[in-house]
Amino acid sequence: MSKIDLNALRDRAYKIACEHGFHDEELSNEHCLCLVICELMEAVEADRKGRLGKKCKLRFNIDYNRYPELVEEEKRFKSSFEKNVKDSLPDELADAAIRLLDLYGLREIELDTDAFDDATIGEYAITYQHKTFTESIMHITVSISSNINVISRSCMVPDMLLLDIFGLAKHLEIDMFWHIEQKMRYNELRKKMHGKKY
Repeated sequence: MSKIDLNALRDRAYKIACEHGFHDEELSNEHCLCLVICELMEAVEADRKGRLGKKCKLRFNIDYNRYPELVEEEKRFKSSFEKNVKDSLPDELADAAIRLLDLYGLREIELDTDAFDDATIGEYAITYQHKTFTESIMHITVSISSNINVISRSCMVPDMLLLDIFGLAKHLEIDMFWHIEQKMRYNELRKKMHGKKY
């Protein structure tokens, strides 16, 4: 895996959220983390509905690269994303990670990019070997809930919460960075607040 600048990703997630009105008013850590948990619950729903997204990256690329001369790039991207990726399990895990990155941007929390190497993510993936998907999501949810009060004061907790999600993604053989990149690009094309109240 090539090195990803997580702080740049954090800044981009926060910038997109600001541009779409998500930070027009002051938000508490509890509010932001509740939305992370909501995304994790949407991943559970995707799993329950069988929207596992095992081939969504491949199908997206096939659709996206079809007729590049005939269809405007932005329309091809949006159509391919909505048809093949949106609301799948990997997409919802990416949403949870993006919500965390957005919170870290809001609170100006520096991430230790070196902590997100294959070996460390692999260590976090081991956590999920003997867990069902719902047990894995519960593990992450409990981790988030137990750290609400220290998230802005600890230099390790923000990395750990994000690594919990990345570890599950690795366990499920999901290319998390690809899904985060595609979802943030899709979010840039959406209307204010993505058409929601918050």
